[in-house]
Amino acid sequence: MRIHFIYFIVIICLASSCSSKQKEVFSPDGRIRLQFALNDSNRMTYQIEVDSIPFVASSCLGFEAENGINLHKEFRIVDIDFTTQDETWAQPWGENKTVRNHYNEMAVHLSDAAATKLILRFRVFDDGVGFRYEYEVAGADSLLITDELTAFNIAQDGTSWSIPANYDTYELLYRTQPVSRIDNANTPMTFKAGNVYASIHEAALTDFPEMTLKNTGGCNFKSELAPWPDGIKVRVNGSVFKSPWRTIQIAPKAVGLINSGLILNLNEPCVLETTDWIRPMKYVGIWWGMHLGVESWVINDRHGATTENAKRYIDFAAANNIEGVMFEGWNAGWENWGGSQDFDYTRPYADFDIKEIVRYAKEKGIEIIGHHETGGNIINYEKQLDKSYKWYADLGIHSVKTGYAGGLPNGHNHHGQYNVRHYRKVVKTAAKYHTTLDVHEPIKDTGIRRTYPNMMTREGARGMEWNAWSEGNPPEHHVLLPFTRLLSGPMDYTPGIFDILYERAKKSPYRKKWNMKDSKDCRINSTLAKQIANWVILYSPLQMAADMIENYEGHPAFQFFRDFDADCDWSEALAGEPGEYVVIVRRAGDKYFLGAATNEDAREVTVKLDFLEKGKTYRAVIYADGKEADWITNPTAYEIIEKQVTAEDILSVDMARGGGQAITFMPL
Repeated sequence: MRIHFIYFIVIICLASSCSSKQKEVFSPDGRIRLQFALNDSNRMTYQIEVDSIPFVASSCLGFEAENGINLHKEFRIVDIDFTTQDETWAQPWGENKTVRNHYNEMAVHLSDAAATKLILRFRVFDDGVGFRYEYEVAGADSLLITDELTAFNIAQDGTSWSIPANYDTYELLYRTQPVSRIDNANTPMTFKAGNVYASIHEAALTDFPEMTLKNTGGCNFKSELAPWPDGIKVRVNGSVFKSPWRTIQIAPKAVGLINSGLILNLNEPCVLETTDWIRPMKYVGIWWGMHLGVESWVINDRHGATTENAKRYIDFAAANNIEGVMFEGWNAGWENWGGSQDFDYTRPYADFDIKEIVRYAKEKGIEIIGHHETGGNIINYEKQLDKSYKWYADLGIHSVKTGYAGGLPNGHNHHGQYNVRHYRKVVKTAAKYHTTLDVHEPIKDTGIRRTYPNMMTREGARGMEWNAWSEGNPPEHHVLLPFTRLLSGPMDYTPGIFDILYERAKKSPYRKKWNMKDSKDCRINSTLAKQIANWVILYSPLQMAADMIENYEGHPAFQFFRDFDADCDWSEALAGEPGEYVVIVRRAGDKYFLGAATNEDAREVTVKLDFLEKGKTYRAVIYADGKEADWITNPTAYEIIEKQVTAEDILSVDMARGGGQAITFMPL
């Protein structure tokens, strides 16, 4: 009896010792404070303060699972570890070649009566918070997770910018509304509450469904996971799993979110043995003509991807300091569009002599970007996956654009665990053959480009193509994307249309309507100068001049793209507000490129040039809206201005309604 009593006293002392331990962690600069607690119902919770002001009120944590497995309640604290990390790491490409990773970590070790172990790992950076779950479930050979309970109880209302939650597409227009009015949202969900800007997202999504947010009342949001067809959210093989990181980027200014490296820092380091085969590049391609209806993907009298046309694009690239050319509609299977979606990734159409095109491109020093459209037929694509990437690699093609425009088989959705696993399989297969990827209709970016830097860019939002056959993307869209979608990673928006009103396309005798609204009623909703600025603003290491090349030939403003370098070393967002305007500068070698854009309002922004190297004089070539420019009435009016500047100078950036400005700074 006495032995049992002593044992009981020891347990009580241990529990008391753990409960008295510090359960909070601060950011390195002390501004952000995160606290963990077990509430009165013995449920796990966290809360966040910024500058001693409540930012995220007490919010629930955990998961629910089938078969009576407990993943969220009656846990007790076993131990708490604290660590600090401060390092700088380099990447082969990116907005910034070097990234500082500085955080304080609190790892809360918990267990329940069934001996399930859980580590809740909280990392607090100067620019936000990340946390994840690390479970070890005793006696389980597999787990079926039915719900995630993670909540984000925002302490006060504010203004938000988001798209609705949708498990099959991100190609939706952004909404500006009070946080409390959001019904549901995909992430990144950006908002301003009080004097703090923030964005909720996730990092390191590798074998989990995507997380969306559901409003459960007021400003309290709960994680919602994309389901399997049977309603299960996550299938775990075995008894151990780690969730993706749940992230909240935090900044006193909106541009601080753009300048954050938090998402990348929460991913694992690069696992590839070599990365010298990975390089950013500018490209053009046979693509926009199909969306305008003047060319077709399928072989016919309007076929775009012919040997003759391919060589014409290769010649243009070689003559204009452009490294790559991409071809869509080159392979058998497009004739089945809307039916079986049964593409063959190693059988070119008869009028596309790929061996001759490869030979010609190599002779001209041009890289070919291949294209794999799946139409959503994942089963067909995976059957050919290894063979098709090897076939391309044997031809010397080491960059591929993929597409998933169509419904997935067997009731799966695009953003569930099934397809997340597929995307991961493609990235690994591409890496095996030293191939880089540009993924359209993707799973959202969560920073895995740090681990697999051959995953270079994605679509994942309403891109340029929507302007060809719908009401198009409004002027505010381009100044919302940097504060929302692009917080997750690079985007292949395919910018740079010069024939803004489709004057050339409308004269084509070949033009046919193919999707939604007739392109004769469509246009680009911006000025020409803003199209140029978007090459800088909408970051992608594979950056496309998306228009048909005849619209660039002989155009003085195309000189910007000739001078532009997609392989930047350093970037900084200088000024901006979501949906209003943005100013971003990037450095590549000793040259700088600045892009500024506004919404439907004309705007003047003052920009200090103190980012330039001190003691040097630069030739600034300014591509500006013309004096009478207006995105509705006079979108193509522009002017090119040259002047000499130094780091001591200040520029006034004038932008028309729906306009922008781009500047190249070259040292003299």
